[in-house]
Amino acid sequence: MRSVFVALLVLAGLSISGCASYYQITDPSTGKVYYTEAVERDDGAVTFEDANTGAEVTLQNTEVKEINKETFRANTPKD
Repeated sequence: MRSVFVALLVLAGLSISGCASYYQITDPSTGKVYYTEAVERDDGAVTFEDANTGAEVTLQNTEVKEINKETFRANTPKD
């Protein structure tokens, strides 16, 4: 029973620490690049919160690329 409890704790810890996703979103028509931690897709449009301005942005034509935490932090304001 104890091993099951330990396994559940390990899985819970991994799921909490491994949930962060980071994205670089490029608007090909303007070349503008945005960074965000969450992307919503709806009928071809992409909506997200720009990490640099805090503004909610919706774009029709985008290139979405998942990036690592280091790249995200290098391109967004420091807390």
